[in-house]
Amino acid sequence: MSILPSQNSAEFAWFSALCDDDFEQLGVAAPHLQSSFEHCAEIVRTARDQGFDNILLPSGYQLGIDALVFAGGVAAEVRGRMRLLTAVRCGELWPPQMARQLATLDQMLGGGLTINIISSDLPGAALESEPRYRRTAEVMSILRQLLNGQEVNHHGEFFDLEVQAPRVPTVSGRCPDFYFGGHSEPARRVAAEHADVFLTWPDTEAAVAELVADMSARAAAFNRTLRFGFRTHVIVRETEAEAKAAARHLLAELDEPTGAEIRQRSLDSNSAGVRRQAELREGSDDEGYIEPGLWTGIGRARSGAGAALVGDPDQIIAKLRSYQNLGVDCFILSGYPHIEECKLFGEYVLPAFRAS
Repeated sequence: MSILPSQNSAEFAWFSALCDDDFEQLGVAAPHLQSSFEHCAEIVRTARDQGFDNILLPSGYQLGIDALVFAGGVAAEVRGRMRLLTAVRCGELWPPQMARQLATLDQMLGGGLTINIISSDLPGAALESEPRYRRTAEVMSILRQLLNGQEVNHHGEFFDLEVQAPRVPTVSGRCPDFYFGGHSEPARRVAAEHADVFLTWPDTEAAVAELVADMSARAAAFNRTLRFGFRTHVIVRETEAEAKAAARHLLAELDEPTGAEIRQRSLDSNSAGVRRQAELREGSDDEGYIEPGLWTGIGRARSGAGAALVGDPDQIIAKLRSYQNLGVDCFILSGYPHIEECKLFGEYVLPAFRAS
């Protein structure tokens, strides 16, 4: 079920807020939007019904619910209609165990699994960046072999194991696509050698062009090619004025101490990617725009992807096309509240983009 976009198409994914990341206004508690199986499953169903190709199921430790267990719970509802981009954290599970879970999940989805590889610290077991990404490379290599139906004879720095080829393969008999991102030097090295889709958080068009060129050259050194994904928030309304007003409303009750406390909750709050999101906020204008249509305000109360595409349907489509022309063919989107914004994007943007 892998999507290979044509020249005029793109893969569109939405985001299910498994990690307590759903609000009507940032910094304001919304108990009815906190992560629960039913709420997050309703986000999945909404994205499915709006025609999205995929949905990201994120992974957290302190917050939210488990991505792999949740994926199994909703598999029957999306089988054959939408894929699941399920996040897994390297080092959290023994790789053969993780491969068995992922192959089983792919079977439940009828071949609709994609995998978001996360290279984060484990609580109480932090690693410096270089060794952590070496561990990630080992995990990705082992997973790919097992999910390709191959035996593994691996004697590395972090894992020493010999495992026979799995009896239960994925539906295709091949490893699902690995979606992986990171701005640091070790992250880019791992992505060039092991990823299928390189993910980046919101950034200016010039920065995305530079990133695509750099990562394409790095992958070519391994005789590989990468697809590129863009993980961003979106605020679309019938008019630009309404979209900008919605953006202002999202931050209307946020104070800086609350925003800083929210940002520090994440294990990746000091990563190179998070620092880049902070740079965008610092370089933005008085309203938070770093360039037309790219608003950095969300990063005031969120670690990770901290900007949004803001505008009317034509402006959003034009911005997406600009990124697509730079080499991006996968857009992983979210908005607040997630169900309502998903419906708006599905109504105003998806059909028109696909028809244009």
